[in-house]
Amino acid sequence: MAHHDHSAAGHHHHHAANEKKVARAAVLTGLFMVVELVGGLISGSLALIADAGHMLTDFGAMILAWSAFRLARRPADWKRTYGFDRFSVLAAFVNGLMLFLVAIWICWEAWGRLSDPAPVMGKVMMWVALAGLAVNIAVFVILTRGGGENLNIRAAVLHVIGDLLGSVAALIASIVIIYTGWTPIDPILSVFVALIILRAAWAVVRDSAHILLEGAPVGFDRDAVTHQLQDEVPGVSKVGHFHAWSITQERSMATLELTVDPATDAQDVKTRVKTWLSEQHGITHVTIELCR
Repeated sequence: MAHHDHSAAGHHHHHAANEKKVARAAVLTGLFMVVELVGGLISGSLALIADAGHMLTDFGAMILAWSAFRLARRPADWKRTYGFDRFSVLAAFVNGLMLFLVAIWICWEAWGRLSDPAPVMGKVMMWVALAGLAVNIAVFVILTRGGGENLNIRAAVLHVIGDLLGSVAALIASIVIIYTGWTPIDPILSVFVALIILRAAWAVVRDSAHILLEGAPVGFDRDAVTHQLQDEVPGVSKVGHFHAWSITQERSMATLELTVDPATDAQDVKTRVKTWLSEQHGITHVTIELCR
């Protein structure tokens, strides 16, 4: 039992470290998002505003990761037996839908500016874009330091990589404007950033909607798993009414009906099935109804 306590404490420590990391990254991102938005409005650069919009997606991803760590520390209360885990999924879904709107607005605005080019202050734009690049690199370093493959952190890191591209796009646009004075490059590259945002938004909406609609865990094939259980676990004669779904990306659940060989001890078989599902598919909450 001592070993278990140690691992739980280690896990908790890891959670706390992750929570701090994400909090730092979120504060940096949130502050700079405002700087970039103001810089975009002052310089008249849509690419900067688009990149600020992308930073909003990063900020959302980090706030979600942070809230997931916070919530993981509180026990499930009796009314909401899944803890508040689902809340983060719902928040991700809403965040994703908002991003669609942001991206569509950027494209709309870009279209207007292409038909009627506005003046852009290239130098202001360049300095803000450079600072944005620096902040993105700093956030990337904060999040990837010390490893720990957490899904939420991984999601945040992917957002930051997308945002690095956004800052690079704004930087390229500013250099083109400084040297050639060709302002349409700004709305053109802002559309490029909007496409990155759309891609991120689509992924977020798709994954969170799948969880909210009680979809099967990612990569889970019910028929294949049913056959594997019947073939690989001793004492199992039949598996029926097998359902699997997720509370959050990390927490998968399953229910099934199990018919065991008369010669075996039903409880033993039940335990074996639970262990197998946990080891092979990471499904830790399994409810089994025994059939004779």
